[in-house]
Amino acid sequence: MAKHKSPSRGEPQRLRSALLGGCFLLSMILLVVYTSYVVSFSNLTFWRSNQAAPPVPKEEHKITASDPAETRPQKEKLPRNPFCDFSDRRNDYCEMEGDIRIHGNSSSIVFVTSSNTNGTNIQESWQLKPHPRKGDARAMARVTEMSVKTLSPHGAPKCAIRSTVPAIVFSTGGYMGNFFHDFTDILIPIFTTSQQFNGEVQFLISEILPIWNDKYRKLLKPLTNYEIIDFNQDHTVRCYPRVIVGLKFHKEMSIEPSRSPYGLSMVDFGRHVRKSFALERDTTIKLGPDQDKKPRILIIARKWTRIFANVDEIVRKVEEMGFEPVVAEAKYDLAEFARIVNSCDVMLGVHGAGLTNLVFLPTNAVVIQVIPLGGLEGISWIDFGLATISMKMHYLQYMISLEESTLTEQFSRGDPVLSDQKEAYRKHGWDRMIELYFFKQGVKLDTERFSSTLLHALELLRQR
Repeated sequence: MAKHKSPSRGEPQRLRSALLGGCFLLSMILLVVYTSYVVSFSNLTFWRSNQAAPPVPKEEHKITASDPAETRPQKEKLPRNPFCDFSDRRNDYCEMEGDIRIHGNSSSIVFVTSSNTNGTNIQESWQLKPHPRKGDARAMARVTEMSVKTLSPHGAPKCAIRSTVPAIVFSTGGYMGNFFHDFTDILIPIFTTSQQFNGEVQFLISEILPIWNDKYRKLLKPLTNYEIIDFNQDHTVRCYPRVIVGLKFHKEMSIEPSRSPYGLSMVDFGRHVRKSFALERDTTIKLGPDQDKKPRILIIARKWTRIFANVDEIVRKVEEMGFEPVVAEAKYDLAEFARIVNSCDVMLGVHGAGLTNLVFLPTNAVVIQVIPLGGLEGISWIDFGLATISMKMHYLQYMISLEESTLTEQFSRGDPVLSDQKEAYRKHGWDRMIELYFFKQGVKLDTERFSSTLLHALELLRQR
């Protein structure tokens, strides 16, 4: 049997030394791990603070739920400065931000710059006519050509008046005075162009006449809080922080929301018109069993061209069909005529500028356009059909028969003027046929044939 060996006196000492060494080693390990953890956490915290989104700067204007600007997108940065676009088929357009100096009498717009500003070279220049009838030589001959150029501070004219608000420079030339062109070329484009400024913009207008300014003052006043400057007669050097030269055109008597600031549409323009003239009716009456009031129909009675040759007969027919007729022709007192139009539920007229008065009608109204001979179906739809629909109104197009044209009193039935309009244009030329179809043709409505159109209008008023 083996003997148990008793420990020597040195073994307990060696055991204590081993235990102390192990404790020390464990302590060192724990210390390293702890230190590594703390350093790692500290570095992570520092990294997070540097990668976090920066604080939102305090806005100059706080948008509330009731603020119209709530839906407005941020203004896009110009591709270059100045930025001029000559690619559109209907209008040329320039926009610039910085130190811009305008001398109207010399048709000069100067952008003050240096050689290293946004890559713009000194003494660049562009020429344009700021009116949306580009390509129409007859119209553009009545528009002043303007020069947009960049100059160094030493070569630029000295400011006489310095403004803190932007400016829009455009021309009322072209076919100014024609009611249709006043709206489609000027009043609708300036509405879409200026809305982004909420009145804080000044208009500098070339070819403007006092009579034109007076006629449309109510429509222009809500768009600018400042005096309108007669560009051609202005000898003062005016300086602005931002300038737009020209008006962007979308299509005849219409606005494309996708191309306009804030998605504006012709519905917005209609509200602008009704508010500007303080018109009472926003929508038409709704016909029904409980409605004993007759719908009012406005008959646009032209005196000189494309006239209704049998107005009295038309009045009797619309009364027979259940309408209250109103016969009127557009007057110079636009506010007075706007109230007459707004009081009606249906408007009837031969293709022409008089139908432009549809902008004063209430929503859900019915526009009946009578199309005379001459292959005018397409242009009639483009000029007034699209506008009517885009303003949330109903559109009816009535094509006259050969017997309803007064040209039958001037030409035999076999003449191409009556039987083959395409051949007539080829044979007699565009100018001659425009004179015949637009200026020497009247309409004698076949009231029995036309009665189905009136019935359709009544049905549309019942559907509101």
